[in-house]
Amino acid sequence: MIFSGKTVATILVMSASLAFSESPFTLSPLPPLPDREGFAGMFAGVSDGCLIVAGGANFPDKKPWEHGKKVWYDRVFALDKPDGVWRIAGKLPRPLGYGVSVTTSNGVVCIGGSDAEKHHNEVFRLTLKGGAIHAENLPSLPIPLANGVGALLNDTIYVFGGSDEPGDKSALNRLFALDLKSAAPQWKELEPCPGKGRILPVAAALDGGFYIAGGAALEQTNDKIARVYLRDAGCYRPGLGWKRVADLPKPVVAAPTPAPTADSKFFILGGDDGSLVGFQPPEKHPGFCKSILTYDARSNVWSTTEGLPVSRAVLPTAYWAGRWVLPNGEARPGVRSPEVWSFMPAP
Repeated sequence: MIFSGKTVATILVMSASLAFSESPFTLSPLPPLPDREGFAGMFAGVSDGCLIVAGGANFPDKKPWEHGKKVWYDRVFALDKPDGVWRIAGKLPRPLGYGVSVTTSNGVVCIGGSDAEKHHNEVFRLTLKGGAIHAENLPSLPIPLANGVGALLNDTIYVFGGSDEPGDKSALNRLFALDLKSAAPQWKELEPCPGKGRILPVAAALDGGFYIAGGAALEQTNDKIARVYLRDAGCYRPGLGWKRVADLPKPVVAAPTPAPTADSKFFILGGDDGSLVGFQPPEKHPGFCKSILTYDARSNVWSTTEGLPVSRAVLPTAYWAGRWVLPNGEARPGVRSPEVWSFMPAP
């Protein structure tokens, strides 16, 4: 029997979902984005009951090892229901990616990010009204910022880490907060996280704390700056400051963020553990790690589950329709995927 490419892809997805179903988690596909390549570094969230994903970047012509040019995008896609069809709902104020996005009761707040020229400090809120996207400016960050992370804790957005200029030149350990309940919200800089500045960690809002884990420090090695993959983790509690928590079982960089949460736990799905840095030839790279690292805040203990059916890095998450959504991202360095997955831990 001869299968079409679409049929084969469907069978592979079904097989992956079934193989993973014996674990305490469920990973299942949602409709893929209508783009051949897919995107890394998108914004994602929920407005008016719809899933919104926007921006990001890819290599549409040639891959990085072929000297391809990275392109940033401004399209905003919307999905009305899990078995629906993606549609283009509007545009961002500019092509943008690698910022922070959080869902609030009034729409999706998009923070910072980069384009082909520079990092940005602008902050805006996306809302879906009458099927179309509207963008409203909010107070800007004190600094330009990309490759950082953030999460919504109660009614306050926390943003941490990242870099304030293009290229792997510097990594920050600064923490900013925006109280959305304030009559005149303004970003405030809080106590920096002890330890190394970092890009691309994972954030989580859980049980009254803002957590960060992993990421990459940038350190001078001989005549160049190199990424140092990190295992440490910490928790910031309003009024109490930072506290170090148990180290990760292994380094993780650029995993989906903010991390999915449930029952006093958060989950780090895949990401880059650094074990294949410099893999050659790059076009044969087998993909990022396929582990789930689970942190239990009650016991301060990590556990590891192997066997994720897909590897993903450099992507956001959004909680929508009773599931955590993982839109696109990198399957391996330089290679995106248009697939959209949903993740649910067992009750």
